[in-house]
Amino acid sequence: MKNLRTISLCVCISLVSLTAVSQNDVPSLNQTDYNKPKLFLAFPEQIIMDAAVVNNILAGSVGTTVDMNIAEGTSFRFAGNIVSAAVKNNDKLISVVVRSTNFNGAILAISKIIHDNGTVSYKGRIISRTHGDVYELQDINGRFVFVKRNYHELINE
Repeated sequence: MKNLRTISLCVCISLVSLTAVSQNDVPSLNQTDYNKPKLFLAFPEQIIMDAAVVNNILAGSVGTTVDMNIAEGTSFRFAGNIVSAAVKNNDKLISVVVRSTNFNGAILAISKIIHDNGTVSYKGRIISRTHGDVYELQDINGRFVFVKRNYHELINE
């Protein structure tokens, strides 16, 4: 009787393993769409950030309307409403999220970090989930510059 149960269990396990489908053949639920439309097509590859304007945005509170030229040398107006604002670590980290009204719902997420030695750095992005390009804030030779990148380079879907 024990041998019959053991044999039937082995047969069941064998049948299940034979009918199992390999994971490699199953397509991903979220495949990357490389054909998303470009939101910032009319703007240059690099835009130098105007720190004074960004500091004004960072001083805003939730619900504040923003409509400013956030770049030096180009007319890159970003309009929208502040949807999130946070101040942490005794004002050493200030973050703001602005939902755009002029760039089809894009989001500007920017943070100002004051380091222990007194230097200031910024981190941020202008991104839209429905478009194929983003601007990422980078420190290039001591200047903070919005650099145009592809959406799929930053976000894995």
